[in-house]
Amino acid sequence: MMIRKLSYEELIAARPTLAEAQNLPKHPIYGVVDNVRSLHNVGAIFRTADGAGIQKLFLCGITGTPPKNEIHKTALGAEENVAWQYHPDPVEVITPLKDQGIQIVVLEHTIQSVHYQKAEFRFPLCLVVGHEHFGISEEVIALADLAIEIPMYGLKGSLNVGVAFGIAIYQIIWRLENF
Repeated sequence: MMIRKLSYEELIAARPTLAEAQNLPKHPIYGVVDNVRSLHNVGAIFRTADGAGIQKLFLCGITGTPPKNEIHKTALGAEENVAWQYHPDPVEVITPLKDQGIQIVVLEHTIQSVHYQKAEFRFPLCLVVGHEHFGISEEVIALADLAIEIPMYGLKGSLNVGVAFGIAIYQIIWRLENF
C-alpha cells in the first residue's frame, strides 16, 4: 500500500463551511482559560477547541479575546466557530457550571493531581488551564473536582499551555468515546 498525502484542494473540499460547522454536534466539554497572557496561546486553544468540537470557551482575567490579529494568526478562523464568552473572574464562571453538575477539571500540578490518562472523568466536564508561569489561581483550584497533570520526563516542569490543553482535551474525548 502506498500512502499519499492529500492535496490542499482535497483538504479544503472535505472541510465543512462555517455554517455547516456551527451545526455539527458538540462534545459535552467546556474550557476555561484563566489568565493566559499570550494571544498566540489563546489562538492555539481556539483552534484545538474547534478541532475537538467542544461546547464553549470561557476566557477569564487577563486572557485576550477576539478579534485580535495574534489570536487569528494562530486560530486561522477557528475563533469564528467556537462559542466563547469573556468574564473577568473565573470563579463567577466555574461556580454556576459546578452547580449544574459539570465536573471541574484543572490541568495543574497539585498534591492531588493524577496522571491525565488515569483520571476518572465524568461528563459534562469543564477543563481549566491557566497562566503560562503562575498556573491556575488558588480560588479556581479550590472549586475543582479533579486535578490532572501531564508527566514531564525532561528538564522543564510543564508544557506550553496551548499544547497541554490539546493533549488533555483529546484524551478526555477519547475517554468519552471509549468508556
